[in-house]
Amino acid sequence: MSSSPVPPPVPAQPYGREPLRTVQVLGGSGAGSCAHVRSLATGLAARGVRVTVCAPVEAEGAYDFTGAGAEFTPDAAAALRAACAGADLVHAHGVRAGMRAALALRGDRRGRRAPLVVTWHGGAPETAGALGQMSRLLERHVARAASVVLGASSDQVDLARLRGARDARLAAVALPLAAGPEPTVEPEKVRAELGAVERPLLVAVGSLVARRGYGLLLEAAREWRALDPVPLLVIAGEGPLRAELTRRIEAEGLPVRLLGRRRDADRLLAAADVAVLPSRWEGRSLLAQEALRAGVALVATRVGGVPELVGDAAVLVPYGDAGALAAAVTGLLADPARRVALAAAGRAQAATWPSEDDTVAQVLSVYDELTARRRP
Repeated sequence: MSSSPVPPPVPAQPYGREPLRTVQVLGGSGAGSCAHVRSLATGLAARGVRVTVCAPVEAEGAYDFTGAGAEFTPDAAAALRAACAGADLVHAHGVRAGMRAALALRGDRRGRRAPLVVTWHGGAPETAGALGQMSRLLERHVARAASVVLGASSDQVDLARLRGARDARLAAVALPLAAGPEPTVEPEKVRAELGAVERPLLVAVGSLVARRGYGLLLEAAREWRALDPVPLLVIAGEGPLRAELTRRIEAEGLPVRLLGRRRDADRLLAAADVAVLPSRWEGRSLLAQEALRAGVALVATRVGGVPELVGDAAVLVPYGDAGALAAAVTGLLADPARRVALAAAGRAQAATWPSEDDTVAQVLSVYDELTARRRP
């Protein structure tokens, strides 16, 4: 994911008082939450807010939070407690991060605890069994511990309220724009690198985990073998399902390549005929945002926050219906005019999304509201 552009400098203390001290807590190194925190750190620091990012070391290496104007501390429990003890406000990103932040604040015995804001970047449909019960308990604890829960999509806001959040609000996460001029992408060169010079190219991006729906996508790929020419599906991402997916691809002779973790999703999408999002659940999908902004036709499952995000600018199919997914992609490959229309609709839809400045301003207003309550 590309870095956020640095906003123009503004007065260092916009409130006429000591700079606000915030801690941004990440529970992992996922692209969506890390890119959002990098963007927030840039915007908040430029507005005179002191920002400490508590995250895995690999996230600092990939997203350079210090380069955005933040201080960085590893996500060890002791370091998190120390950072939270000196903060005016703590903002956790994701439910796991919210739990760790809540525990760190609970362990602070030195006076008043800082307010806790939690952004729910991820989530999932109800899951049965012990794992589902544990997940619901975790969500309930975090929702109730937070002063404010920010949901990246309306269904996340609804879920937070269901879990007992006292204050849950919609706060869309902006997709960071690349700094500087748009890079020159040569689609034909990318297609040649991938082995799709004279065949359609389908692109999916995301970690190789169950909720991404890649098993369903491979079922759809079986049907695409009957097309002439046979399209190539490439999946950019890494995760625990790699071995299982590799076995299926080889055993069934599927026209699919697993590319591993990539930092050039924009290049892949620029070369694609169709982007595919087969997930069981998504909030504010990065792939959907990048595809629409790039003017690439998108086929996605009608789940979570996807319909709200894409509007009429994508082809939506039910989750779990491999036939519908395969047919939607086949239909678009056979209809270039429809792909052109979706490209235009996608760019128009992307223009309605909040900018990074909008997102920073909304988050800062929440911070100001919560810290104002604490002033004597």
